[in-house]
Amino acid sequence: VQLQASGGGAVQAGDSLSLSCTASGFTFDDYAIGWFRQAPGKQREAVACISSNGQITAYYAHSVKGRFTVSRDNAKNMVNLQMNSLKPEDTAVYYCGRGYAIVGANLSPDPLEYDSWGQGTLVTVSS
Repeated sequence: VQLQASGGGAVQAGDSLSLSCTASGFTFDDYAIGWFRQAPGKQREAVACISSNGQITAYYAHSVKGRFTVSRDNAKNMVNLQMNSLKPEDTAVYYCGRGYAIVGANLSPDPLEYDSWGQGTLVTVSS
């Protein structure tokens, strides 16, 4: 099981970035995928999560609602995170995880319910 996040970079406040999470080694359609971030000295927190196949539902952290959009392409085993109107407080390493403990549309922001994190991708937003 492997997940790999990519697409990070250094941008200015107000800019946009699109992150991608590419998965392999498991039946991608059957699992929810979550995007999390971890800033220096802080705990890993959920950013956006998307349910598995069927009726797709999504969870967004309050701090990113209206600015970030999560989507999945099951044909490509990929989940994307479109980030608009970026703010300096969005600076962090972004990880994607497989929701091994997530059932159906009952999305959870708890990182303990996700695994197979991979290395993450750094997003730096300057003011």
